[in-house]
Amino acid sequence: MKIALPSRAGQIDEHFGHCEVFTIFSVDENNKIVSEEKLTPPAGCGCKTNIIPVLSEMDVKVMLAGNMGDGAVNKLAESGIEVIRGCSGDTRQVVESWLAGKIDDSGAGCASHDGCDSH
Repeated sequence: MKIALPSRAGQIDEHFGHCEVFTIFSVDENNKIVSEEKLTPPAGCGCKTNIIPVLSEMDVKVMLAGNMGDGAVNKLAESGIEVIRGCSGDTRQVVESWLAGKIDDSGAGCASHDGCDSH
């Protein structure tokens, strides 16, 4: 399984559309992290929805994120990527906590950034 996290400097970026990179962890059948890679999103759409087909092709199944507008959540879901919002902190620690069942989706959408309601 692959898990993606919008990130900046090894930390979850609090807003999906503003992230520097996507950190992608591969996890084995024993829920152990086996690899980590970085994917720099292309320039363009500030909401980063243009990266969703690439993540889907990479077989990402889960997005652990901070805040995210409903449009991006819906587009990720349409591509078979489950979204867990409300995450923060070190990317590896967030993945390990989610794998241990310690993180659930906050259900909170993006409300504090200009233009978020449109993506």
